[in-house]
Amino acid sequence: MLVSNLNCACRGKFAGEKIKVPSYLKGYEEIYSRSPRQAAIEWFRDTRFGLFLHYGLYSQLGRHEWVQFREKIRVNEYAKLKNTFTAENFDADFICDLALEAQMKYVNITTRHHDSFCLFDTKQNDFNSVNSPAKRDLVGELARACAKRGLGFFCYYSHGRDWKHPHAPNNDEWGGSARPKYDPPGPTYAYGKEHELQKYLDFMSAQITELLTNYGPIAGIWLDGYSVLASRDRSKFQCRQLYDMIHSLQPQVLLSYKQGMLGTEDFFAPERRGRGLTDTGKVLEICDTLQPKGWGYIKANDGKHKSPNEVMEMLAKAANQNANLLLNTGPLPDGSIHPEDVKTLRDVGRRIRQNGFPSTSSGQVPSKKNIAEGD
Repeated sequence: MLVSNLNCACRGKFAGEKIKVPSYLKGYEEIYSRSPRQAAIEWFRDTRFGLFLHYGLYSQLGRHEWVQFREKIRVNEYAKLKNTFTAENFDADFICDLALEAQMKYVNITTRHHDSFCLFDTKQNDFNSVNSPAKRDLVGELARACAKRGLGFFCYYSHGRDWKHPHAPNNDEWGGSARPKYDPPGPTYAYGKEHELQKYLDFMSAQITELLTNYGPIAGIWLDGYSVLASRDRSKFQCRQLYDMIHSLQPQVLLSYKQGMLGTEDFFAPERRGRGLTDTGKVLEICDTLQPKGWGYIKANDGKHKSPNEVMEMLAKAANQNANLLLNTGPLPDGSIHPEDVKTLRDVGRRIRQNGFPSTSSGQVPSKKNIAEGD
């Protein structure tokens, strides 16, 4: 399903030509005419603040996005969660309006997390939201809502981990965190000489091609799975070829792989801190959560989500590293945004509109006195 009307047509100084620029890059047309990716990099440096969404089958259990791995839920048993996935209150328009209200400039969603369940209309498997009771392409809905509002749309994609695909990285070669440690071993996995990593690489390449082909201009591809690849033979994952393919399909797309798999990524996106990455010359984005730690919805954390004061401190710390803050919320099982997070984000947006983003030119985090409730 192609997403239409995602570009804003800009006319002017450029040899009389009509130049189509993605809506989120409005204001960067001149740079875009020379280098789409440089325009995107300059835009990203200026954004400061984005919304992260971890949503999937694990949300129904409310026990962390790694629940399949941690509790060693068998692949076929976990897959039954697809039969109860309705996403009835997932509202892309509400999500994007909330992001704008919080003064965010982009949205990133887990198009496919480690459990391999996809929130988009993929032809590579039937383990997706379109083939569930929801019967919805949530990625397409969010892509359209972002484009309509001039928000950048990023696609999180689990690259190094997949707990369902038979030929994904296995524990023998890639370490104990690649798959759940089932005893006896999972019967759906390929082992030994039967295991062909190339089949998994082809699967991922096909899915990322779908994301870059069917959903209009994509602001970024955000790859996860760093710890599986980092200490082993990274060349087997053919990241250079993948990066080249991504940029050939959409030259403005920004690409990250956490702390940097090859070092040629467009930006680095570490979790919670950017130590050692502030002097690389790359754009830096720090991701953190509104829950105490987890990313997917954790019911036990109800009532314990971060306050507006804590978010303002996170923004200040990110600014002190010249970094963006990508702030995560784990939607509830029905797809709605947690009410604690809605309240916090609206309050944060109000403070930013009144006083601007926190400044740490002195290297100090603003005091709670300066960012007190109701200030």
